Amino acid sequence: MAVFRLGWFMERLRGASLLLGTFFLIAPVLIFAQTAQEPASPSVPGGQSVQTRSPGPPIDPNAPRMAKQTRYEIIRDFETQIVYSRTAFPMGTKGLSLKNGQTSPNGQELQQALALWGPAVRPGDPAHISFVQIKEDHIHFDLNGGPVHRKKWYQHIQISGANDTPVQVGPDESQPNPHGTYLDVYFDKYVPEMTAQQLRDVLFPVLDFNARNKEEAYLDTVPPKVKEAIRAHHVLVGMNTEMVLHAKGKPPKKVREKDGETAYEEWIYGDPPQDVDFVRIVGEEVVRVETMKVGGEKIVRTEKEIILEKPDKDTEAKKEQEDRPANAPSLRRPGEDTENVPKPADGVSPVPIAPPPDIPQPSGQPGPGDIVASRR
Repeated sequence: MAVFRLGWFMERLRGASLLLGTFFLIAPVLIFAQTAQEPASPSVPGGQSVQTRSPGPPIDPNAPRMAKQTRYEIIRDFETQIVYSRTAFPMGTKGLSLKNGQTSPNGQELQQALALWGPAVRPGDPAHISFVQIKEDHIHFDLNGGPVHRKKWYQHIQISGANDTPVQVGPDESQPNPHGTYLDVYFDKYVPEMTAQQLRDVLFPVLDFNARNKEEAYLDTVPPKVKEAIRAHHVLVGMNTEMVLHAKGKPPKKVREKDGETAYEEWIYGDPPQDVDFVRIVGEEVVRVETMKVGGEKIVRTEKEIILEKPDKDTEAKKEQEDRPANAPSLRRPGEDTENVPKPADGVSPVPIAPPPDIPQPSGQPGPGDIVASRR
């Protein structure tokens, strides 16, 4: 009887072991199959998935002033974050302001600042939020260290000497930071109570907190047709140089030539026996794309395939005319009409520089003209 019970127990133990082994073999297969059936998230070049943006609820228009605890949480959450820029920030002490989704300066004013000072941050570039300050009606963000290097804690120490005379420990001059800029986010009356996600939604026109790489952040700033072309590594006539760099990368070869009086650059991509693309650029715009196929076929595209927004020259000239003072010096004769005055090729009349006020020379000392005349 004991031998029979022992055999029955061993038989049951063997069956349980087989069941457990079968389960551990089938479970990974089922999990893999379930994962494979899940819809794949959209991807960008490079194999990284796109993180879709899900905005939170809007800020309550009747929200009270931001509480002290919320201020601490916002500063702790946003400082030292790495984000991606959705617009260009000019270099220098003039950053950007954001209110109700609109940035300032923008349009022609922003282009002039970028041409004059250069960009501190370009669209798609990563930016480091280095300092956050919440004021009465706006929130201040320093990006990449801000436009001016901030003092260290020990530079705020002041030492007094005899008769309480301050003693300068070191140089007190603020040094500019060419790689830094800032952003001021303004609200209607005061900074209201909000969550961190709501503040991210407010900042979305200029800063992207969801992008995983520079390419993904830049693609959100261009028109849909340009976005599709960049993803397909295709160059369209009418693109600017930055779009070409995102679509094809840096050109292995560059050739500078002239077509009559027009200077241009030819960016060459590819080597035979592969397809070779010749991208002709005048200024910052693609004006011609020539593709030499492997079989000898030549495809030339010169018609504009994308039209980018450009500054309105008439509006700019009108604004300059309005900003010009009434008593500004002019080369016109009395009673001469503005339309009859010859203008240069660019359409902008030169404004002579007003001579400096006469500075009386001290008696007994000759002026610069007298010195030159006496030498002759």
